[in-house]
Amino acid sequence: MKTFYTFLFSLLFTAVSFASIPQIQKDALIDLYNSTEGKNWKKGWDLNSDVSSWYGVSIKNDNVVAVKLMFNNLQGELSKSIKNLQFLEVLDLSFNSIGGQLPEEITELTNLQALRLYSNKIEGTIPRSVKKLVNLKSLELYNNDLTGVIPAELGDLTKLENLTLSSNQLTGKLPNSIAQIKSLKVLSLFDNNLIGNLPSNIGDLASLEELILANNSFFGQLPVSIAKLDNLNTLVLGNNNFTGNYASLKAELPNIKTFEIDISNTKGQLATFDEEVDDN
Repeated sequence: MKTFYTFLFSLLFTAVSFASIPQIQKDALIDLYNSTEGKNWKKGWDLNSDVSSWYGVSIKNDNVVAVKLMFNNLQGELSKSIKNLQFLEVLDLSFNSIGGQLPEEITELTNLQALRLYSNKIEGTIPRSVKKLVNLKSLELYNNDLTGVIPAELGDLTKLENLTLSSNQLTGKLPNSIAQIKSLKVLSLFDNNLIGNLPSNIGDLASLEELILANNSFFGQLPVSIAKLDNLNTLVLGNNNFTGNYASLKAELPNIKTFEIDISNTKGQLATFDEEVDDN
């Protein structure tokens, strides 16, 4: 009888010693492992061990809240069942070789605060359903193969602080709705195929600290409101087709540290910002 109670206690102790996450979340992690060729990861998972021991997985209150697998040789594609990690706050799979399209199901992760998928091989467009990620503070998708336009629905992400979409193949114009993101601190879109005038209301981004738009095909005059960006410390506009002499703009930005414009935008009559052009 003593042996029986010892065995029963051992079972109970084992049960409470391991984090117990819902099976649907564990299955979603296993799907991620399989769809990104987990057997070839630098640091893999023992699928027979408790999830709490899996590299890069953080658990809080018996739910998966973070998956961080940077520099881990993930390949293949993201699985659609990733949507079942409903309590996920951080997804960082940067510096890997993930391909395929960004699954629309990822926008079901409404608790997500940081989505970092940069430096992969992700193709296709940014889904318009991205507007569902209402708690997102950081969206970093740079250095991929994304195409299509920047969805206007990004303007619904009113908590966003970092929007980095550089080094893709994005086309079209910068939507006016971007100016709705009052919390935005970093807007980096360099090295794409973006065109058109900058939105006249870009000066509404009062919290903006970095505006990096180099290596695109933006054209026309800079909007008057850009001089209102008092918190701006980095302005990089080179290798576009802006017209006008903006050499004096630097003096109007009190916190500017990095200021890069084309040589052609330092010649001729100084721009007075007395004319608005907006074709969005």
